[in-house]
Amino acid sequence: MNVNELIAAINDGTYDENLKAVYVTDKAVEEQKPRYVETLNDFGELFGYDREVNIMSAPGRTEVCGNHTDHNNGKVLAASINLDAIAVVSKNDDNIIRVKSKGHKMNVVDLDDLVPNEANFGSSTTLVQGVAATIKNLGYTVAGFDACTTSDVMGGSGLSSSAAFEVLLGSILSYMFNDGKISPVEIAKVAQYSENVFFGKPCGLLDQMASSVGTFVTIDFKSTKDPVIKKIDFDFSKSGHSLCIVDTHGNHSDLTDDYAAVRAEMESVAQALGKNVLREVSYEEFFAALPELTGRVNDRAILRAIHFFNENKRVEKAVECLENNDFESFKQVIIDSGRSSFMLNQNVYTPKNPTEQKLSLALAISKELLDGKGAWRVHGGGFAGTIQAFVPNDMLDEYKKTIEGVFGEGSCHVLIIRPVGGTQVI
Repeated sequence: MNVNELIAAINDGTYDENLKAVYVTDKAVEEQKPRYVETLNDFGELFGYDREVNIMSAPGRTEVCGNHTDHNNGKVLAASINLDAIAVVSKNDDNIIRVKSKGHKMNVVDLDDLVPNEANFGSSTTLVQGVAATIKNLGYTVAGFDACTTSDVMGGSGLSSSAAFEVLLGSILSYMFNDGKISPVEIAKVAQYSENVFFGKPCGLLDQMASSVGTFVTIDFKSTKDPVIKKIDFDFSKSGHSLCIVDTHGNHSDLTDDYAAVRAEMESVAQALGKNVLREVSYEEFFAALPELTGRVNDRAILRAIHFFNENKRVEKAVECLENNDFESFKQVIIDSGRSSFMLNQNVYTPKNPTEQKLSLALAISKELLDGKGAWRVHGGGFAGTIQAFVPNDMLDEYKKTIEGVFGEGSCHVLIIRPVGGTQVI
């Protein structure tokens, strides 16, 4: 269909089932329609209303369990969410990719120039270039297209708007030129490689994998080259809970050293035992070595190592709970994960500014409201930013009202676990 025909079809409900497969509820479908129509109009005004188009989507992601474990080759449980990046796409014959993201300048990539350049590190155009180059190098077809994109994945929220954009690009190339045959795992690895080599950011694979695969996914990073990925088929919509991400509006400035110290201190314990990362050390070996570790590494490093080992076990337990449809036990695992992050990993506030503890406050309020009913934990890297809460649906209004009374209107984002990853919607 061309742009005008697709606008009419969306408005008359022709694609309601397609939208519901991605966004789950009838209410969400109706909320998405104006967004899809607006992006179609953006495309029409820029590239022409007579163009034949398709629409792709890739979700943001939430870390569910496995806080600060991936960088030491640990285990993680993550999930895709209903916030996403979408793209209206049409093939062209120019051997050029043009991507116009709402609020940003157009990215233009010549498919005859797919070599990384350090001078361009940090530009979103390099992500387009990197995804195209990597997919081409894998032997798949890559050709020119024009796209308009928009995203409601909040930047700086720990929901990984960048991974959603990268997976969106991979999904476009898969569905438009390769009959959807590029697997979600391949797309995730392509996205990570693009960010590492073309964009210049040494990120892990967690964000891209959760976005690309969809729903709950557990990843074992024992081998960073070939991580073990497992999709967890759990219908969150039947859990009776909503997922809330609370933006505490904490100060993100000057936290680089705090994040780096978590990894460095964990690795200092591994190195004291003759290894590179904690995953190469058994818990029994670590615990037996505590007398010799004390004094060789700092105390906080030992506490963070204890968190690492037990957090890996919690990921296994959380997965087991979901697979057994035991959501009550799952919630307790989440609470235990959050408690360990606070007490042992110590990434809920920065020691540089100990009187500013917005995450601590959000967690304390959540405990007062949800104790014995829901679950709560720090979300993502920590020190500032967001917390995560699983809130019973009959308590959602009360929780949201109380949280937003403290942290401001719009600070509590009510999400659902999305059942699909990167996909063609229409």
